[in-house]
Amino acid sequence: MNILVCVKQVLAAAVRIFPDADSHWICSESDEYVMNRFDEFAVEAALLLRETMPAGRVDVISVGPERAEAVIRRAMGMGADNGIHVVTETHGYMDPAFTAALMAAYVRNRDYDLILTGVMSEDDMNGQTGPMMAEMLCLPCATAVIHMEMLGASAVYVEREMEGGVRDALEIQLPALLSVQSGIHQPRYPSLSRMLRANRHSIEMIRAEFPDVPTSAVHVARTAFPGKIRAGCFLEGSASEKAARLLKILQARLLIR
Repeated sequence: MNILVCVKQVLAAAVRIFPDADSHWICSESDEYVMNRFDEFAVEAALLLRETMPAGRVDVISVGPERAEAVIRRAMGMGADNGIHVVTETHGYMDPAFTAALMAAYVRNRDYDLILTGVMSEDDMNGQTGPMMAEMLCLPCATAVIHMEMLGASAVYVEREMEGGVRDALEIQLPALLSVQSGIHQPRYPSLSRMLRANRHSIEMIRAEFPDVPTSAVHVARTAFPGKIRAGCFLEGSASEKAARLLKILQARLLIR
């Protein structure tokens, strides 16, 4: 059983970003980048599935600039066998369709039984890359998977998290693509021995120059912090004075009579 996990590098939560003169989000080159938290759950799910199968491997793939190699090695430190890095020159926003197309171009005609992604990324929160990739590869797909178990070597049983605490149970024939919800398992911490192995292990580097992949169709026109649309009103005085003032405000807005 061969599993591929798609991982993304994102800015650490503590990093401050701000728009420049061109209204694009910028940050300093020294800022910290980490693995997308939702992808950590996908890596853990893949490793647990591998432990239940007699043979197989777990590969990880990431699309991004050279610094994205760090998240691939972290996934290998968790226990993944191999890493693939689709290197791009883009350091900023990449739309989900373009990212999905690059990974689909690599995966096409390879022998992966199962492809896992995180349910979304922490930065853009589109939740579209996995389903788009499945469509491009003509694979069955399930999103927000909170439970999975193999049904032999040809199918997988999954439960999807729905609204109101309801779960959608599916039996999916392989090969397939699943986007994994957070909380499905607790991601393991990379061990020292595995990180040493990961740092020595070679990563397959591929330039994002696939002839059948179109250029990105989405471009960021402008970004800005949310504007202040109205000012708050602070009531002062004693409790009775505040109550009288509040009553007048509500009556002026026709909220009460």
